[in-house]
Amino acid sequence: MFNKGDKVSVLDEAINGVVLSVKEKQVTVETEDGFTMTFFVNELIKINDSSNLLDSIRRINISEVSKEKEIPKARSFVKEKKSKHEIPAPEFDLHIEKLVPNKRGMSNYDILTLQTDTAKRHIEFAIRNRIPKIVFIHGVGEGILKAELDFLLGRYDNIAFQEGNYQKYGQGATEVFIKQSAM
Repeated sequence: MFNKGDKVSVLDEAINGVVLSVKEKQVTVETEDGFTMTFFVNELIKINDSSNLLDSIRRINISEVSKEKEIPKARSFVKEKKSKHEIPAPEFDLHIEKLVPNKRGMSNYDILTLQTDTAKRHIEFAIRNRIPKIVFIHGVGEGILKAELDFLLGRYDNIAFQEGNYQKYGQGATEVFIKQSAM
């Protein structure tokens, strides 16, 4: 691992030197201060000789350096246009962990029923209070909750719904638009 003439540094101490000899797992080193010391192989680390400028230049990969120097292309983002007085739509997370402190003892049917009942309560509240848009976060999963939510929303005449904003929610949300009738 180490050869005579290698420059080394001691791992746990501020000592640098040159290898004089190697015998089994012991390396004899002449320190920069002129002392001769012996260390175990696992106490030393080889130092690359950076004084040889030509070798350092040959190790540089010019194509990698030129890639780093290229100006990165600006990414385009489609920003949602919002008026300054627009109130953000309320978001309701239907994940079971957000609805109950502990789901232990609940069957899948109980969980789905609780989630759809919660969604129905929020829809009814939004209709009563003339809230124009709400968002349900249902997650991706196997799509069972989303299918139940689509079925529930389809039963209302004054409601339109679509997938939530992909940039904001991914595929795990549904936006609900409530058409308000004039009173």
